[in-house]
Amino acid sequence: MSMERGTGVSDARNTTLLKGLTCLMFMMFAMTSDAVGSIIPHLIKEFGLSLTAAGTFHYVPMAAIAFGAIVLGFMADKLGRRRTIVIGLILYGVSSALFAFGSGFSYFVALLAFSGLGVAIFKTGALALVGDVTKSADEHASLMNTVEGFFATGAIIGPAVVATLLAAGFSWKWLYVSAAAICAVLMAISLLVRYPEKTASQQQPSFTHTLKMARDPYALAFSALIMLYVAVEVAIYVWMPTYLDGYKGGLAWLPIYALTIFFVLRAVGRFLGAWLITFVPWTMMLAIFSAAILGCFAGALVGGPNLGAVLLPLSGLFMSVMYPTLNSKGISCFRKAEHGSAAGLILFFTAVSAAAGPLAMGAVSDTFGGVQYGFWLATGFAALLFAGLFANLLLDPAKRRLQEFERLDAAVSH
Repeated sequence: MSMERGTGVSDARNTTLLKGLTCLMFMMFAMTSDAVGSIIPHLIKEFGLSLTAAGTFHYVPMAAIAFGAIVLGFMADKLGRRRTIVIGLILYGVSSALFAFGSGFSYFVALLAFSGLGVAIFKTGALALVGDVTKSADEHASLMNTVEGFFATGAIIGPAVVATLLAAGFSWKWLYVSAAAICAVLMAISLLVRYPEKTASQQQPSFTHTLKMARDPYALAFSALIMLYVAVEVAIYVWMPTYLDGYKGGLAWLPIYALTIFFVLRAVGRFLGAWLITFVPWTMMLAIFSAAILGCFAGALVGGPNLGAVLLPLSGLFMSVMYPTLNSKGISCFRKAEHGSAAGLILFFTAVSAAAGPLAMGAVSDTFGGVQYGFWLATGFAALLFAGLFANLLLDPAKRRLQEFERLDAAVSH
């Protein structure tokens, strides 16, 4: 009896360690990815770049993540979670560490491409691992909100580290070196912790199989909703500071700290979402929150930058649960043995939207002569997102699929 209890305690500790490892991987990645907005102004001054050229610090890693996710997402199912995560961490960590040994813009961009590929590999492995350590779709969604809460925390830490480095007279590139040091610790944990046994798949994991999954209606539907959401979210941290340049209200500090407020509310909301989703049906929660997001964007357009300085940062609270919950439900529409491929497919669409959304907004803004027109486009995305999630609330088309795979995976585990 005591031996069984001891084994149970050991398993519980190991599961907790796996969950913590996943959370820290997401936080580490966000430290560099979401600090780009703080780095770009310094790139422009340091290398004499145009906005488009400096923007490659955002577009290149996103393109690499998209490529790696769709082409290599199956690795988590074929090689197992541990090997996939370790390979991705090595690629990301080495690329980040090499920032210390160069000074050319092209050199940095090349490193970002390799690190983005590493992110795609370890992130699909980590997303698949979330399914391995959870027992139901609701528990999966709750843990995903917690994991993305750590991502949102990393998005706050990264820009703060850049600001601290610059204030102390150091280069922004040491942010990447510090991320490499964290990565080394995570690699050590990845090699020591026990992973769940690999489950057999009815399909041989491969790039071809991932492409076949792309024709699945559930994969397409969740990917479309995620693309709309990501386009709306990225509009905030790429273009909101420019939109708020026209602020003429009485709170001079508000537009300065608007982006920080957005990131803080997004982080807080994700941790709250991990709790909220255990009490409120996810279909209802996402429909209500998407309506609130649409209201924030519409109000920011009608009220201009003065009202936008309040409403756009506030939207972070409502955006918080959107991505992790949609991502979780999309992955849970497949067997656990296919979670790596499913995660890679959804991550591909995420990265494509993260790159294409800001580009489309910039093009519209340039064409019509003002950033507010780009926000009209973003508000249109928010309206389509609300329409899709309201239809999802009424019809709940994924309910039967989610219950079916939850039942099948439970039967396999027993």
